[in-house]
Amino acid sequence: MSTRAAPPPHTGSRPGGRSARIRAAVHRAVEELLTDEGDELLTIPVVAARAGVHATTVYRRWGSVGELLTDVATSRFSGDIVVPDTGSLREDLERYASGLAKDLNDPDTLPLVRATIGTAGDQGASACTGERRQQLQAMLEREQARGNETPTVERVTDAVIAPLYYRAVFTDQALTPEWTRTLVSNLLPD
Repeated sequence: MSTRAAPPPHTGSRPGGRSARIRAAVHRAVEELLTDEGDELLTIPVVAARAGVHATTVYRRWGSVGELLTDVATSRFSGDIVVPDTGSLREDLERYASGLAKDLNDPDTLPLVRATIGTAGDQGASACTGERRQQLQAMLEREQARGNETPTVERVTDAVIAPLYYRAVFTDQALTPEWTRTLVSNLLPD
């Protein structure tokens, strides 16, 4: 009689297995291609070759460059900015805007944002900003729980997030800490 335990039943997915390794390699290839060779056309075959996988594997999992970029951006931008909790909405928003500006200034981030928005349209924009809106909502709800009135998440997005993304994506103007504080001051005048 064998003392070996029976193998666990197959569940259809292998966390940390081949699928996870392929996803990590493809994501890494996209990020490398965008930062190393930003002027090269990003295609599934080019990404697959860089990742060391077959193009049909990438097509099967993502379908298009837009879907791939959306997945990379969603993965990259999930939880990368800490939501401050200083006890003051103004200071929280100033720190948050400064952190977002720093992230958007990162040479690895900006090409991904530009490519995702440019290639994946609304879905790409949502991948780049969706979690940002959730983070803003959390800050506003926390401030409301303190008994204070707050602007809407749409108002904060229009006054703080939109100018940051616009300046980063469409201009060469710097995202300085002074400028980000001005955005918050315009939203929350004394």
